[in-house]
Amino acid sequence: MYKKTIIDENKAYWTGRAPGYSAVNREELAGPRRKRWKACLAREFALHFPDRPLSDLRVLEVGTGPGFFAILLRELGLDVTAIDLTPAMLAEAKENAGHLAGLISFMEMNAEALSFEDASFDAVISRNLTWNLPHPEEALAEWTRVLKPGGLLLNFDANWYAYLFDTSAQAAYEEDRANSAREGIPDLNIGENFDVMEDIARRVPLSRVRRPAWDLQQFSSLGLSSEADEDIWQTVWSEEEKLNFASTPLFLVRASR
Repeated sequence: MYKKTIIDENKAYWTGRAPGYSAVNREELAGPRRKRWKACLAREFALHFPDRPLSDLRVLEVGTGPGFFAILLRELGLDVTAIDLTPAMLAEAKENAGHLAGLISFMEMNAEALSFEDASFDAVISRNLTWNLPHPEEALAEWTRVLKPGGLLLNFDANWYAYLFDTSAQAAYEEDRANSAREGIPDLNIGENFDVMEDIARRVPLSRVRRPAWDLQQFSSLGLSSEADEDIWQTVWSEEEKLNFASTPLFLVRASR
């Protein structure tokens, strides 16, 4: 019952957030972050699959939201399947993809219970999703299950809600907001229905743990080799993001089997 409640609350929250979050993704697509993220993704695939053209790779994006990664991956030439729990997000993703929408397989699916067969994808990728899951260890197990031997898993995330449980993180979070205000930068830490998201974040497990150490341990237990890049935020984030989220920098965990 606990799992169903959290999943239903998440679905309702992100349904409400879909238009606003889609506007954020369109801003990313319209500015320099598009080029930076696209170069980052291309580099990751080229390093792991040096002898294979991108068009030969089948990739699963978990938690596509309004489709930012799915669009970039398809532009790079990959065969893209993009899933999300929320139909409203998928509708936004299809609209944002424009002429590429018919070339991307968008599917409604739970990140913790994939319907794909074992070893279906050369790569699995996700951004800003794992922290939000009620059973993230089940999700990583599923992502590992559908990954082909020799495949690549890329997980971009951060310790977004550590401030709810850690006094030093709380102080740093408040300092981030104060710095943004002093610089006249929009406060990206506060979104629509933020109190609802904080309530959910208090009840999901990853708000309480330090990452990416947790991720590395989980992948090790699943038999994957993994490493963390804790400086990836410097490559892909805008100056606004760097200022707003200085105390919660984006990290990347690469895992392979």
